Amino acid sequence: MKKILLATVALAALAAPAAAADLAARPTYTKAPVLAPVPTWTGFYIGAMGGYASQDNNSFGLVSQKGGFVGGTLGYNWQQGPVVFGIETDAAWADINGSIVAPLASFSSKIEDMGTVRGRLGYAFGPAMLYATGGYAWMENKATVTVLGLTGVGRQFHNGWTVGAGGEYMFAPKWSVKAEYLYKSFGSENYGVGGTVPSGSINLHTVQVGVNYHF
Repeated sequence: MKKILLATVALAALAAPAAAADLAARPTYTKAPVLAPVPTWTGFYIGAMGGYASQDNNSFGLVSQKGGFVGGTLGYNWQQGPVVFGIETDAAWADINGSIVAPLASFSSKIEDMGTVRGRLGYAFGPAMLYATGGYAWMENKATVTVLGLTGVGRQFHNGWTVGAGGEYMFAPKWSVKAEYLYKSFGSENYGVGGTVPSGSINLHTVQVGVNYHF
């Protein structure tokens, strides 16, 4: 009887490590990684922007204007593969000015607000996009003349065109940042400041940055 008990205990002792080995050999399962959704540029967006402008000629043949601006943007994109088509409009309050002062007189010219309506054609690299843009541009300019303490003020609305390029990056599912260069050319207008005075064309180089929310 003792021999039978000893044999049983010995077999149990030998079987325990083998069972543990079988348990350790069981396959392990890992959870598949969750893939981030592929960003799309299609849809409406709204945003804020601001930047700096400088003039490459002289308004009224007297002053070259420069300064900053800040405003808002509204647009819509269509994406077909990596190609993105879009339309965008923006408007900004501006302080783009220049002045000249003489002993008995002074003259200043200031762009107070401006905007564009543009088409965009871009190429997307996932969350990043490079694009060209162009279309209609407008601005409102104020001219002020002071002679011997008497001041005359004239305002005119200028129509023109714009062309440029930029880049945009979608840093979150509904948010993007952009940087953009635009060349804007506005036609001459006549100002009733000391008589009818033509402004001459007003050509601007603008650099702007912005942030957009995509719906």
